[in-house]
Amino acid sequence: MTPRVFLRLLRQHALWFILLPVVTAVSVYFFTKNEPKAYKSQATLYTGLASGYSLLTDQKAGFMDQSGVAFENLLTTLNSQETLRQVGVSLLTRHLPLEKPDEKVLSAEGFQELRQEIPENLRLSLVRNANEATLYARIDSLSRVGADNPIKNLLLKSETSYSVWTMAKKLKATRRNSSDMLDMEYESNDPAVAQQTLDAAISVLNKRYSALKTAETNTVVSYYEGQTQELKKKLDEADNKLRAFNVEHKLLNFPSESKNIAASRDLFTEDYNKELMRNRAAKASVDALNKRLSLQGVLITANTELKARQADLADAQNQLASAQAYNQPAAVISRLQTRVDQASDALKTTARTYSAAETSPESIPQRTLLDEWLAKTIDFEESSAKLEVYKTRLKEYEKLTDEYSPLESQLRQLTRDQELAEKEYMAAVQYMNQAVTRRQDITVDGALTILDTPSFPHDAQSKRWLFIALGFGVGLFIAMVLTAIRFWADRSIGSPEQAESVMGRPMTALFPTVRKLSIDSKAGRTALSMLEQLCNAINFEIVKTTAIKPYPPVITLFSVRSKQGKTWLATNLGRIYVEAGQKVAYCYPRAANEPEMVDQNGITFFPYTRRSDLMNVTEVEHLFDSKTKFDASRFDRIILEIPALISSPIPVYLVNQSTLSILVTDVNSIWARAEQKLLEMYLKIATHTTLAVLNRVDTSYIDAPSKTDAQQRPTEPEHSTEVQRSLRSLENQRMLQYGKISQ
Repeated sequence: MTPRVFLRLLRQHALWFILLPVVTAVSVYFFTKNEPKAYKSQATLYTGLASGYSLLTDQKAGFMDQSGVAFENLLTTLNSQETLRQVGVSLLTRHLPLEKPDEKVLSAEGFQELRQEIPENLRLSLVRNANEATLYARIDSLSRVGADNPIKNLLLKSETSYSVWTMAKKLKATRRNSSDMLDMEYESNDPAVAQQTLDAAISVLNKRYSALKTAETNTVVSYYEGQTQELKKKLDEADNKLRAFNVEHKLLNFPSESKNIAASRDLFTEDYNKELMRNRAAKASVDALNKRLSLQGVLITANTELKARQADLADAQNQLASAQAYNQPAAVISRLQTRVDQASDALKTTARTYSAAETSPESIPQRTLLDEWLAKTIDFEESSAKLEVYKTRLKEYEKLTDEYSPLESQLRQLTRDQELAEKEYMAAVQYMNQAVTRRQDITVDGALTILDTPSFPHDAQSKRWLFIALGFGVGLFIAMVLTAIRFWADRSIGSPEQAESVMGRPMTALFPTVRKLSIDSKAGRTALSMLEQLCNAINFEIVKTTAIKPYPPVITLFSVRSKQGKTWLATNLGRIYVEAGQKVAYCYPRAANEPEMVDQNGITFFPYTRRSDLMNVTEVEHLFDSKTKFDASRFDRIILEIPALISSPIPVYLVNQSTLSILVTDVNSIWARAEQKLLEMYLKIATHTTLAVLNRVDTSYIDAPSKTDAQQRPTEPEHSTEVQRSLRSLENQRMLQYGKISQ
């Protein structure tokens, strides 16, 4: 819908747009004459949900704004039925003990209403020997019982200020922009009730919201406490298994001990190999010396005392080697070393006693050989003792290695179980600590801070004018809806754009409703301008078809329905041509008691009788009877009006001989499927151009020329007739040339 169409609809339905809003506004004015007064109490709370500091603020790695969800939870808690019920119980706790009205607590009207709702005997039984806490508990208990009672009905089923439904409609809370502030307001016909209701709502909201958040954390804390206890038992079992394993196998530090055993075994193996080589060397030396001392050696070895000394030395060497291998204390090793030294000296002394006489010539070499034999023997015995100790120790190391090999995998499994149990336990302890911190955080920061306490409203707020304005708006809306329904339901043509859309053809001329064709009126100037434009379009088509259409040109006016303005258009179009010095014949369907032929203002009117065989008429002359002498050669233009297509057959041959056709349609005429089909049929017959004209168009769709421009219209030319006659002679010559007419 274009702005022009919209403005036109407004003008057409101006009465609706004035009458309906006024009626609805006046109705609201009278209906709200006895509107009760309304008092509004307001308060502001600081929640700290978006930017508040708490125990967990420093522990947050990044900022995640969850204030929107928190505010939704807060508002949901405020508007819940349980919260509103507790607010109503708090109000009753304050009002029931009153013996008379108090403007700061309850007005006279509210006092009388409460006395009517609560029987006096019930009220007395509730307030008797009761402080505020006791009275609250009694009222709360009555509101929760299953059976109906005055208290329960007042809180849950009435329409008083104590009803949860009344409070749900009038209690409002909104977040102030994106801040931590929560604006609350409550409206009532009693200013004291408004203030006290808002105060009670804040108190109950604080308690319930903190309790809900604490209940959530208590559940989490209880869960992690149970998890911690179970994981602690599991960790204790793992520790006990590991401890029992270490005690059973006498392990202090298995990795260190196994490492030490491996290192000691390698060291002893190396020492054993060295000592074995030393032992074999010593044995070889002893064997060599024994050969040299074969004679004296027999005596020496045969001596019992010498053998005893040698055995004593071997025993002492074994004990010393064993003590050194097992890392005995230094005092023990020193004592054993002394014993070895004493046994060695004793062996030397005994050996020298049985040596050869010192006076013999070979005494000196024999003594030297004996000393060397003694030294090698001592070394051999010492080495043999050490080898025995090394063998024993290596066997012990092999035994320990065999024992430690299976213990390693068992110890690793026990250690892994113990570490896993410890990790699970420590994680549970950490989560529990976080939950406890969260609970403490809620306890510390759970309450809402009252920034502005509920105000006591002194002035009543009236919404009567607001209701009147709303009533006016509703009336305006109804008028718009009715106009839209009428517009969309109306199948008639309403604007040039709509006409072009439904017809599928451009509008050549738009004519407003004209009472007098004069330049003094806007409609008259517009009509004259459009007639000139239409004549230009007609003349253009005539010039194009001069070579193929007979002269004079026939201009056919048709419409789908009757009374579309064809006669008015034909008459004024003829006047334009008459002013140009041309002769015009206007042929139209005869009306009742109309003369045969009339010549008026240069236009010759030829009425013809409506005929049932109109579709078979081949020439314009055949439309008239013998009484009417119609000679087309006497005219410069022939305007032929045919009956409405919807009620008459189409004169196929006449339409085909026409130079052009003009479709005349009136605004507000119905254009539906039948009209469209008739137009399509006509256009199939017409082989020439068809122009479209729209009558009775609103002047808002047309740009009218100024009065100055309209006064400059050309006057009647002096030689227009001669020009037309010359054109006619040229046409006749052309027709003679082609043999279309006789000499």
